Amino acid sequence: MILDTDAVSSLFRGDRSLEELLADDERHQLPVIVVGEYAFGLTQSHGRHRLQALLTQLVRESDVLEIDLETSRFYADIRGFLHQRGQPIPENDLWIAALCCQHRQQLVSRDLHFDRIPDLKRLGW
Repeated sequence: MILDTDAVSSLFRGDRSLEELLADDERHQLPVIVVGEYAFGLTQSHGRHRLQALLTQLVRESDVLEIDLETSRFYADIRGFLHQRGQPIPENDLWIAALCCQHRQQLVSRDLHFDRIPDLKRLGW
């Protein structure tokens, strides 16, 4: 399973429902985009030192997915598909979706706009 930024935030808040969803997954997958989004959020957080330690641990315990040439092909297909339908989603989420499709993994997220992408399965909690 691939974690979206909102899943990381909920995980760090100790959301029991999310912890149950992730319990069977031995190792999580974390898009490099999510790491960047969360790290940016930390710059404006009062609890940044504690949360930075949690992020560092999560990165160490996860498979970090990086963008490559194959990812860019999935990105182009997804963006084109959504553009034709007049249903754009945020740019970073396009890259996250591309990584999910590329690696054929489910996305753990509460963001419903991911449901517009036919080959992507979103798991909410």
